[in-house]
Amino acid sequence: MKLMTILKAGIAAAALGTAAPAYAQDLFDGCPSGSILQRFIGFGKTGKMPPDLGKWLNTPPAQFIEPWSPFDNVDFVGICWVSSWLVHTDDGVVLIDTLYGPFTKSLAENIKAAGVDYADIKYVLMTHGHFDHAGGAKAMKELLPNATFVMTQTGWDEATASAAASSGRRAWEMIEPEMVVADGDSIEIGGNTFKVFETPGHTWGTASYSFDVKDGNNTHRAIVIGGLGLNAIEGPSQVEAYINSVDQVRALIESPEEKLEVNLTTHGFADNLDENRQLLAQRAEGEPNLFVNPEGLLKQVARLRAGAVSRLEIEQNK
Repeated sequence: MKLMTILKAGIAAAALGTAAPAYAQDLFDGCPSGSILQRFIGFGKTGKMPPDLGKWLNTPPAQFIEPWSPFDNVDFVGICWVSSWLVHTDDGVVLIDTLYGPFTKSLAENIKAAGVDYADIKYVLMTHGHFDHAGGAKAMKELLPNATFVMTQTGWDEATASAAASSGRRAWEMIEPEMVVADGDSIEIGGNTFKVFETPGHTWGTASYSFDVKDGNNTHRAIVIGGLGLNAIEGPSQVEAYINSVDQVRALIESPEEKLEVNLTTHGFADNLDENRQLLAQRAEGEPNLFVNPEGLLKQVARLRAGAVSRLEIEQNK
């Protein structure tokens, strides 16, 4: 690690009120999707969080990503391993997912760095009740005076139960339920339509959201698939629900009405998000936006389905 990088890490840690880490960011060089994915696959097989990976997941300097824009009306304001998205409309901004714990501060700072006034955020769409997606809801609720927080009923229930069961250093609080959405609902704001699809499997309350993204004079339909992993499975029926949800997403991609073309992932390492960010930064005028990639989205869905089919066999043989 270069001296300047070490100094920046120490400064960032000091600004966050934490001791300079024992350079958990040394675990990876930047935010490499493939390497991170392999470590998560290993974690999934053993069920035991490796100490170095756990430290990396909770070290703000290691997780920091500057805000960037894959589309004219979309900003990434998340961290290396968990996404958070801002979608601009003609009548305010929509935030998707809230991060958690030590990263609510960086989320707040990234929102500001993206040029967004907190008062302009009108909705906060949460994909599901796991802490890394809903754990920052309380901090964001205190910060965003005009925002309505949104999740499925089961998602609200899961988040409330998860927060209540948390303790010690991992303790977190959940806000009271606000707007409850169900499959087929739509939220209309500022010329954009955010459609709700209940996609249980990752959790029973997981939702996915589709909406329009702008690239110059072109408009494309994007989706945030609410849950990717099979790390909280209760049995075969949940894996079967996951497979059904993946099939539902595939049908939406192939549908001439919805025609999904863009995958804005909840976890960047699952779809080479940071590598694609770097490639997009080199885009020449007139070149297509590499995030408009329905074929890639179909491949991602196929990978998710294949993994779930394998997991179903394991669950059925327990």
